[in-house]
Amino acid sequence: MSLAVVFSRAQDGIEAPLVSCEVHLSGGLPGTSIVGLPETAVKEARDRVRAAILNGQLDYPQRRITVNLAPADLPKDGGRFDLPIALGILAANGTIPREPLGDCEFIGELALSGELRAVRGVLPAVLHATRAGRSVVVPRGNGAEAALVSGARVRIADSLLAVCAHLTGRESLPSAVAQAGVECTQSFVADLVDVRGQPQARRALEIAAAGMHNLLLVGPPGTGKTMLASRLPGILPPLEEHEALELAAVRSVAGHDSDVALWKTRAFRAPHHTASAVALVGGGSVPRPGEISLAHHGVLFLDELPEFNRHVLEVLREPLESGRIAISRAARQAEFPARFQLVATMNPCPCGYAGDPSGRCRCTPDAMARYRSRLSGPLLDRIDLKLDMPRVAQAQLREAANGDDSATVRARVIAARTLQLARAGKPNAWLDNREAERDCVLDERMHALLDRAVERLGLSARGYHRVLRVARTIADLAHAPRIDISHVSEAIQFRRFDAT
Repeated sequence: MSLAVVFSRAQDGIEAPLVSCEVHLSGGLPGTSIVGLPETAVKEARDRVRAAILNGQLDYPQRRITVNLAPADLPKDGGRFDLPIALGILAANGTIPREPLGDCEFIGELALSGELRAVRGVLPAVLHATRAGRSVVVPRGNGAEAALVSGARVRIADSLLAVCAHLTGRESLPSAVAQAGVECTQSFVADLVDVRGQPQARRALEIAAAGMHNLLLVGPPGTGKTMLASRLPGILPPLEEHEALELAAVRSVAGHDSDVALWKTRAFRAPHHTASAVALVGGGSVPRPGEISLAHHGVLFLDELPEFNRHVLEVLREPLESGRIAISRAARQAEFPARFQLVATMNPCPCGYAGDPSGRCRCTPDAMARYRSRLSGPLLDRIDLKLDMPRVAQAQLREAANGDDSATVRARVIAARTLQLARAGKPNAWLDNREAERDCVLDERMHALLDRAVERLGLSARGYHRVLRVARTIADLAHAPRIDISHVSEAIQFRRFDAT
């Protein structure tokens, strides 16, 4: 029978649906046709595959070759199907046996010489293949990435000939070996001990890290806003394996080359304020993840927040609530995870010196109002902690470091996060309204205090529940089983910006 079936995986967002590469040889004029909704790169595979087979001194059948990539309604793109197409042709021609193909999946782009080149999106494919109980053959360049999946049976190959030798039993392919992960406690992470002064800002950063809360720092230039924000990854808890795999899958789909040894390090993405909406949330004719997805389970840092285009900022509103972003195009739809922690900074006015003791600010009230109006109320409402950072006195800059270092703060953050995971299975910032009311029980005094704050600060229902979540995080940092009035009072202090 001149028919062979080889399994592979397509790419659909961070999903990897199964693709059956069916190859049939028949009589007629020699030629190769590829069907099954292939895009240009897949159609061009017929030329790459033919050259790779011939340059490997293998027999390319002089018959009519039909390649069907099933399911037919799933778009196929990229060079990932070169290897399965080549193996299907060789198996249908009897050059290699068909039996070993049923228990394995193959991914890889072929050079004209027959060498295998790395492709993007291998990690999701290996995850799905492992769940299906099949082994995977990938190019050597993807081996370290594919080996991140625990329990996966991954073989790495340098060329088409090496894969053929493995399938015929002449020489086995080596297994992919995982590299040891490194946590973000190394010297390359900036330490919080470098920050002089700003005790309230350091406290806000610790609360934000403990509960995964969004944070906005407001202050004149040179007060340490960016410096403080860059220290956040060093005090966050380490990634769990499933979280690290989700982030690694997004990076793989985006085609980002990253150090596999640092795969358990939380992301810190800092796009420039000229970034477009597509760059921020993702998009393209073939949907690709944007900055918010590359910051999944990590930090998205937006410096000089009002300098971003308002339309660009508005696209953050839905992902901040849902933790996912759905990208729809005429022909393709994709959904990417985007459970990120937003940390932003801004100046208090266009010149940056409003409220500074030097009196340098000459901005009019109208100019200040226009500057702040670049940030919409709904977006600011989704930020849990907002803090004014005053200028640090010169004497404090000369003093020796007297605050806790990142390791000490990180230990407190991990202890608080452990309490949250044991209680609700998620950080406090991710609690829905019903869970927040269940875990944030207040007495009459606290309710009265919070009611006055809602009235004076003009808090919305969303703002009210976010104050509850922040109070719960403050209580967790204090290892308090119940929220106290001091915790509520401190949480309200971080919403004073709403009244300005």
